[in-house]
Amino acid sequence: MDSILDFNREFDVSLFDRVVDALYTGKGADFIALQILEKLIQTKWKILPIEQRTGIKNFIVEVILHTASTEESLRQNKVYLNKLNLILVQVLKQEWPQNWPTFIPEIVQTSRTNLSLCENNMAILKLLSEEVFDFSAEQMTQAKTKNLKSQMCGEFSSIYNLCTEILQKAVQPTLILTTLETLLRFLSWIPFGYVFETDLISNLCTRFLQPPVTRNVTIKCLTEIGGLDCGNDFKEQFVNMFTMAIAGLREILGDLSKVDEEWDEYDNDQQEFVQNVAMFLTSFLATHLRLVESSATRETVIQAHQYLLRISQVDEREMFKVCLEYWNILVKGLYEDGRTPQFNAPTGLLNLGGGASAGSNASGNSSSMSAELRRQMYAGVLTGVRYVMISCMARPEEVLIVENDEGEIVREFIKDTDTITLYKTQRECLIYLTHLDSKDMENIMVEKLGRQMNGSEWSWANLNKLCWAIGSISGAMGEDQERRVLVIIIKDLLSLCELKRGKDNKAVVASNIMYVVGQYPRFLKAHWKFLKTVANKLFEFMHELHEGVRDMACDTFVTIAQKCRRHFVNPQPGEPCPFVEEIISSANAITSDLEPHQVNRFCEAIGYLISAQSDPATQEQLIVGLMKPANDMWDNLVQQAGENINVLEDLKVVKQLGNILRNNVSSCSAVGKGFISQVGRIYIDMLGLYKAVSEIISGCVARDGEIATRYANVRAMRTIKKEALLVVDTYVKHCDGEVAAVNENMVPPLLEAVLADYAQNVPPARDAEVLKTVNTITATLGGLMTDKIPIIFDSLFESTMGMINQDFTEYPEHRLAIYQLLRTINKNCFSAMLNLPPQQFRFMVMSVMWGFKHTLRDVADLGLTIAQELINNFNLCDRAISDAFFQTYFVELLNEIIVVLSDNDHKGSFRWQCVVLARMIHLVESNQITAPLFDTSLPENAGKDNNIFIRQSIANLLATAFANLTQRQIEVFVEGLFNFYSDIEKFRNHVRDFLIQTKEFAGDNADLFLDETEREINEKKQREKEMAQQIPGMLKPSEMEEDE
Repeated sequence: MDSILDFNREFDVSLFDRVVDALYTGKGADFIALQILEKLIQTKWKILPIEQRTGIKNFIVEVILHTASTEESLRQNKVYLNKLNLILVQVLKQEWPQNWPTFIPEIVQTSRTNLSLCENNMAILKLLSEEVFDFSAEQMTQAKTKNLKSQMCGEFSSIYNLCTEILQKAVQPTLILTTLETLLRFLSWIPFGYVFETDLISNLCTRFLQPPVTRNVTIKCLTEIGGLDCGNDFKEQFVNMFTMAIAGLREILGDLSKVDEEWDEYDNDQQEFVQNVAMFLTSFLATHLRLVESSATRETVIQAHQYLLRISQVDEREMFKVCLEYWNILVKGLYEDGRTPQFNAPTGLLNLGGGASAGSNASGNSSSMSAELRRQMYAGVLTGVRYVMISCMARPEEVLIVENDEGEIVREFIKDTDTITLYKTQRECLIYLTHLDSKDMENIMVEKLGRQMNGSEWSWANLNKLCWAIGSISGAMGEDQERRVLVIIIKDLLSLCELKRGKDNKAVVASNIMYVVGQYPRFLKAHWKFLKTVANKLFEFMHELHEGVRDMACDTFVTIAQKCRRHFVNPQPGEPCPFVEEIISSANAITSDLEPHQVNRFCEAIGYLISAQSDPATQEQLIVGLMKPANDMWDNLVQQAGENINVLEDLKVVKQLGNILRNNVSSCSAVGKGFISQVGRIYIDMLGLYKAVSEIISGCVARDGEIATRYANVRAMRTIKKEALLVVDTYVKHCDGEVAAVNENMVPPLLEAVLADYAQNVPPARDAEVLKTVNTITATLGGLMTDKIPIIFDSLFESTMGMINQDFTEYPEHRLAIYQLLRTINKNCFSAMLNLPPQQFRFMVMSVMWGFKHTLRDVADLGLTIAQELINNFNLCDRAISDAFFQTYFVELLNEIIVVLSDNDHKGSFRWQCVVLARMIHLVESNQITAPLFDTSLPENAGKDNNIFIRQSIANLLATAFANLTQRQIEVFVEGLFNFYSDIEKFRNHVRDFLIQTKEFAGDNADLFLDETEREINEKKQREKEMAQQIPGMLKPSEMEEDE
C-alpha cells in the first residue's frame, strides 16, 4: 500500500490489483460488509421486511456459533468475532424482547454445550449489559432503555445461575476471566440479593483474589460492590467483605513498604493491580468508613489506610489523584466531626479488637466514635499524609519558575491547568491537616526546611514542594503560631538565598521566597517593618538576571499591593513619609532593568496602593508622580508627531507610544475612577493619535492592498489603536457615579474618531476592540446610549456582519464581540432597536438567526440567548408592536430553531435550543400572542388558531425533513412539546428521545415505545382537567361534559 501511495514512483497496476483483490477476498471484505450491516441495523432495520430481518438475525447467530465453536477458532478470530458480537447486540436492541423473547434462555442453553461457545456468550452478555446500562443515553429513547433494563433484570436469575455454575466448575482460565468481566458489568444494576445473599463475595475474596490471572478483575468486582448504595441494609456483609479483602491483600502485597522504590520494576499487571487496590480502598472507605470503624478491627482499618499511604508515595499522578480524593474526604470528615456537638461527647471504649455488631450505625450516631477518639486513631496515618502531601506538592499558578526537560530553570509561558487543579485539591487537604494538628504540621515543615539548610535533602524539587506547601496553608494556623513559623522559614530562606551560588539556584530560592511571602498578607499587615523589608527584597529581585525572577517579583508585588495597600499609603511610625511616596520617587531606579511588560505590572501594583488613598487631592498627586515619566515621554513624542507626522512611521517611536498606553491601562485598572485626571490629560491627544495612525494605515492599505496589514509598522500602529481603546474601556468599567460625565465628555469624540474609521477600513484592518469598547460603554451607560445606537448600527453592525456572514470561522474575535454588543443593545437600549428602519431591523433579526447557526458554541449560545431575550422584550412591549414582530418573524425563528436542534453539528447548544423552543411554545400555548401567525385569507386556514397552526407547522417541517418517521411519531412529539414546555427537564428528555428516533427508519413496530409517552401526556391532561374542575369558570363551556 505504501508503494502505491508513493507518487514519486510509476504507478504499479499489477500491485494495485493485488491490493484490491486482497481487500475484497480476505478478512478486509468481511469487516467492510459487517460495518455496512451494523449501520443498516442501527438506522434502517425497521423498514426491512420481516423475512429479511429474520434471515439477517439467523445468519449472524449461525456465523457466531460456527466461529466460536472451538477454542482454536475462538482465539484466531477474536477481533472478527467481537465485531459479530457487537452486531448481534445491535439486533438485540431492535428485536429483544418483543420479537425475540427466547434470547436469554437460548444463550444460557447454548453456553452449557461448549466451553468456547460459553466464553463467547459471556462476552455477548457483557456487551449487552454495557449497551443497555452504560451507553444507552444517546442511542435509545428513555422508554426503550427502561423496557430493556426491566427485561434484563427480570430474566437475570438464569444468567446469574449460569455465571455461578461456571465459576464453581470451570477450570479454563480464559473462561473464568471472561465470566468475571461479565459479572463486573452486571454488579452496578443487579438486585442486591444476588450480591449479598449468595456466596458471591466469599468466592471473590477467597478463590479469585489470589491467582494472578483473576486478581485484577476480582478487585474491580469488589470495588463495584463496595460502591453500592444499599442504605442501612447488608452492613454485616460489607464488613465481612472488607475484612476478607484486607486479609487477602496482606497475603498478596505484604506491607508495600518499598512500593515507591520498586514501582518501575513492576510489570504491567502488577502496576494495574496496585492501581485497582487504590480504587477499591478509596471507593469502599469513602462510602463505608464509619461502618468499618465501628464494626471491623482497628488493625484492619489502619492497615487499609497504610496501604493507601504507601500507594500515595508512588510517582504516578493519576493514582495519586485517586488517593488524594480519599484523603480529602477523611480529613474533612475528621475536621467537621470536631465542630459537630454529637461527635464531641465521650463514648465507649475504642474498638480495638473483635468489634461491634454489624448492625452498628455507619453514619455517625451514638454508636460511632467521638471526634477525639477518631483523631487519635488516625494520628499516625495523618502524620504520614502530611509528609506525602508536602513531598508531592503540585506547583501553584503564581510560581512562574519551572525546571525544563534539560534540567534548566526557565520562565513558564503556558499554564498547566491539570497541575493547578491538583494544587487546589492538595491545598484543601493540607489546610484540613493543619487544623487537625497544627503543631505536627509545624514540626514537619521546620524539620524538612532544616534538611534543606544542612544540604541532606537539598534539591530544587524538594525546596519547591516544601515552600509551595508552606504557602498553601496560609491562615490555617493561629496568628501567634503563624508568626513564629514564618519568621523561622523566611529567615532560613533568605539565608539560603545568600548561601547558594549560581543563577539557577538563586532563581529557585528567590521564587520560593516570593511565593511564600505573597501568601501571608495577614502576617505582613501585622508587621510593618517586615512588610517593608519584603517589598525592598522584591525591588532587589527586579534587578536579577533571570527573567522569570523579575516577572515573579512584579507579580508578587502586585499581590502584596492588593492585600496590604493601606499600609503603604498611611504614615508609619518612624517613617518621614508614606512608603508609597518613597517608591514612586525611586521608581526609575527600581524599574531600570525591567522589560516594558514588567514595568506595566509594577505600575499596576503602585496603582493598587494609590487606590487606598481616600483623599482625592493626595491621590491625584500620587497619580501625577506615578505617571510623570510616561507623561514626559508622551508629551515629547506627541509634540514630534504634531510637527512631523512621518515620525509615526518610525517603529521605535510607535512601540514607545504603545508601551505608554499599556502603562495607562495597567494603572487605570488598579486605581479605578480616580484615574480620570490622567485620562483627561491624554484623552484628546490620544484620540488625535488614533486618527493619525488610522490615516497612515489606510494609506498603506490603499497603496499595497490588504497585505499591508501584515507589515511590522502597521501592526505596531494597530497596537496603538487597540491600547487607546483599552484605556477608554478600562476607565469606563470603573467610572461609578460618573456616567453622565462620560456620556457628555468622552463618548462623542470617541465615536467620531472610531466609527467611521472602522466602517471604511478593509476587514483585516478592523479591530475587534472597537466592538468591545462600544459594548462596555453601552453596558455601563445603559439608556444614555439610546440616541447613539443608530449610528453604531450603521458603522459597526452591517460592516462586521459582512465580515462574518460568509462562513462560521473567519474573524472569531469579531464574531463574539458583535453578538455581545447586540445582546447589550437589546438589554439596555431596546427602544432604539424599535426605531431601526425595517430593512435594518430585518437584517438584525436574520443576524441573530445566523448567530445560533454557528458551530462555535460561544457564538451559538449567545445567538440563542439574544433570540430569547428579544422575544421576551417584544412580548412585554405595546401589543401592536409585539403583534407585528411575531407575525413577521415568529414562524421563521421557530423553524430555524428546530433546524439547528435536529442538526448533529449543533449538539453543544442543545440546552439553550430547548430553552428557546420551550419559551416560544409557551407563548403560543398560553395565548400570549394574540395576532394570527398565519395568512387568514387562505381557505385552508379557516377556523384555525395559533395553537393549531404552529402544531401543524412543526409537524409539516419535521415530516419534510425526516421521511423515515411515521405520522404518529411526529404527532406524539409535537403533542409532547406542548405538554412539557413548563418543565424544562422533561422537555429536554422528550426532545432528546425524538432526536434518537430521527436516526432510525421506523417500521411496523416503531410505535411500540410511544405508548408510555402518550400515556404520560394523557395523564397530565387529565390531572389538569381535574384541577380545573375544582375552580368554577376555569373550564370553558366547550370543555365541560354534557349533563344527561
